Amino acid sequence: MRLAYDVEAVRAAEAALAAGLPAGTLMDRAAAGIAAACARLLGSTYGTRVVLLVGSGDNGGDALHAGARLGRRGARVDALCLGSRTHQEGAAALLAAGGRLHGGTERADLLDDADLVVDGIVGIGGSGGLRPDAARVVARAEASAALLVAVDVPSGVDASTGEATGEVVHADVTLTPGTLKPGLLVDPGSSCAGLVEVVDIGLGPHLAALGAPDVEALEADDVAALLPAPGPESDKYQRGVVGVVAGSDEYPGAAVLCAGAAVRSGAGMVRYVGPDHATYRVLARWPEAVAGEGRVQARVIGPGIPELDAVLDQVARPEPVVLDATAATAYARAGGPALLTPHAGELVRVLAAAGVEATREQVEARRLHWAREAARATGCVVLLKGSTTVVAAPDGRVRVNPTGTPWLATAGSGDVLAGVAGALLAGGLPPFDAGSVAAWLHGLAGRLAADGASTSASAVLDALPAALRAVLR
Repeated sequence: MRLAYDVEAVRAAEAALAAGLPAGTLMDRAAAGIAAACARLLGSTYGTRVVLLVGSGDNGGDALHAGARLGRRGARVDALCLGSRTHQEGAAALLAAGGRLHGGTERADLLDDADLVVDGIVGIGGSGGLRPDAARVVARAEASAALLVAVDVPSGVDASTGEATGEVVHADVTLTPGTLKPGLLVDPGSSCAGLVEVVDIGLGPHLAALGAPDVEALEADDVAALLPAPGPESDKYQRGVVGVVAGSDEYPGAAVLCAGAAVRSGAGMVRYVGPDHATYRVLARWPEAVAGEGRVQARVIGPGIPELDAVLDQVARPEPVVLDATAATAYARAGGPALLTPHAGELVRVLAAAGVEATREQVEARRLHWAREAARATGCVVLLKGSTTVVAAPDGRVRVNPTGTPWLATAGSGDVLAGVAGALLAGGLPPFDAGSVAAWLHGLAGRLAADGASTSASAVLDALPAALRAVLR
């Protein structure tokens, strides 16, 4: 499990650790780790050209001390000082190692021939976009052939939320001391971070003492441990029967995709309820499905159903339920535990039904905040689909999904996800785990199906067994 802590928790852990260490130890540890990672990225440090973009705070100090270490390894290191002041100890260390300090933007031309640029402008305490002078320097760095490495978070990205307002750094690699920060896992911040690596400075025990992390991200071992597994004496009912209420005369394909995803995600049986035309399509594609009502352990309601009134009687039943698309707004009628699976536009309607106002643009900009708010307001687990899938529980727990590909933004993809989640609910997982595991498997199946090119929801569905096999190995 990858764990991310918000800024307040990180500062508290740093203070607790620093209290038992000589002054400056934490910065020295961070700088050593950053320098070592930069040296690995460069391959051979001697003779390389490194430019530091340095702000006023400790983030700039980390960059300067790391630059000093690279200088002692034979790199030419120049620092462009973009803040109102410069970290004194860091500046002295860089000068002692043969580095050079330059005021403001006066030597921005150094970026044109740099091999590596280190972003130390603003750290975890920053908010808002870059100032105009810093933005111009960053734009020049991004236009160069240099590898761009951010210290802690890309400057301009909110470390706790991933919000990015105004101009920000778009890094190739982010080296974050101590622990992951939520803004590195959630778009738009995660899209600015590139490859993220944690630099160990000894914070682990102090973070654990503070309690639960702000955000979690499942890894393959976590998914394997959570997946329902049949035993030697399991029958189809013990494996879980999922009822799929999906599709319409207008969108029969949604029923085929959703039912098929449930079939291929481990359900013991799939019962399908829908209009005659969609029923014919489902049974023609999935002869193992059963048409009509019957005993189920969970339901999926909503994919491909434009009219909410058509399914309200299904929502009010006692089994756990996945409410997708239009049906997500019917959360208040759910007779059992509910997992809502809206995209940003649908989440706006869910929030409105709960008496909370938001726009789609606001949801996209602050995905963590609005997923949490929706879970709190509805009392349901909310799986917010999009560039970063966020799963939020009413008790405040949040997981973000690390798998996936932009090629999953295709018609029917959400119908497949809903079917996977329904099978996992029927298999006995609670909604928070079912949503998290479903998103992970769906994302991996999307990667396998795309394989670097465009894909379709049908191809993602076909890749689900391979995704499951990859995890269970």
